[in-house]
Amino acid sequence: MISAVLPTYNRAPLAFVSGEGSWLLAEDGQRYLDLGAGIAVNALGHAHPALVQTLTEQAAKLWHVSNVYRIPEQERLAAMLVEKTFADTVFFTNSGTETAELAIKMARKYHYENGQPERTEIIAFEGAFHGRSTGAIAAAGSEKMVKGYGPLMPGFTHLPWGDEAALKAALTEGTCAVMIEPIQGEGGIRTAGDAFLKTLRSLCDQTGALLILDEVQSGMGRTGRLFAHEWAGITPDIMMVAKGIGGGFPLGALLATERAAKGMTAGSHGSTYGGNPLGCAVGAKVTELVSDPAFLAEVARKSALFRQGLEALVAAHPQVFEAVRGEGLMLGLKCRALNTDLVKAGYAAGVLTVGAADNVVRLLPALNIPDEDIAEALTRLDRAAAATPKAA
Repeated sequence: MISAVLPTYNRAPLAFVSGEGSWLLAEDGQRYLDLGAGIAVNALGHAHPALVQTLTEQAAKLWHVSNVYRIPEQERLAAMLVEKTFADTVFFTNSGTETAELAIKMARKYHYENGQPERTEIIAFEGAFHGRSTGAIAAAGSEKMVKGYGPLMPGFTHLPWGDEAALKAALTEGTCAVMIEPIQGEGGIRTAGDAFLKTLRSLCDQTGALLILDEVQSGMGRTGRLFAHEWAGITPDIMMVAKGIGGGFPLGALLATERAAKGMTAGSHGSTYGGNPLGCAVGAKVTELVSDPAFLAEVARKSALFRQGLEALVAAHPQVFEAVRGEGLMLGLKCRALNTDLVKAGYAAGVLTVGAADNVVRLLPALNIPDEDIAEALTRLDRAAAATPKAA
């Protein structure tokens, strides 16, 4: 008999009743150190006092009104994001998936408005993850994502990750846009690299294609800059944001230049819940805290501390680990043993991690994780590694 909750997840046998900072309390009273943060969502940890206060105060005033009216909280957050990024305009959604759908629509509408309706092809990369909608899975293109869901949305070309020659060959007069994650999350914490992103920006400029960056997982301070592309010194035309921007409250945003957004006029897109007062009030507080230069400097410092410990962990368990990947606090342990075995061993050791493709275990802790919790995380990961069946 099918369960009351549709069984689309292979869930761990754990259920949590409360959380504080980087810690979760399970139903049986056991505490777990959370290095997944809801898959990079809880940017400020669990039950952050400023977010609890902001949500509570807003909830006592107004939860939801339709987007047929002005929403001051939405306008405030949009102005903050415009001030702190490349963007001229923002559309709010509830998730990264919804943001991916709008990115696809906006890019194609841009060329249509420019009198080039034939420019519909979007270049994406193997190992990508842009969400679970039919458009987003078509953009990703992997068999695991698309099998059984055809016919898929047409108009996507998939290239090998980081293949500059393939990229140059694929860009044609029919290319609408290039969509890429600066760091692949689900794909195994694979970093595009500054040089590749610079080349990509240059090629898009030369051919007239738009550059869409998916910073759903890598954004909102995760790498020690507000957005990961800043390290390469480039800017996109369109950017997808979600996960950390709400600090745990469902919120997404599409950021764009005025030029890229030229076709999105009244009636061209909409969302019932997107940009509601609750989500935007929390998002504004998250953005205020995370964008502070002192906060971002601390993320970079904590990242160096954590990475140093992880490198030592890899050296101590050569039959379990191969290398450390990633940037900032978006890190991955490339495994020799099965990554799923390490994740399960972590449950017994009281530490929560997240699996990814390419036999990688993701480490995505709260950006404000204390140094003592980093030390405890390394101790528990060491214990988990010792209990993980070794690679043959």
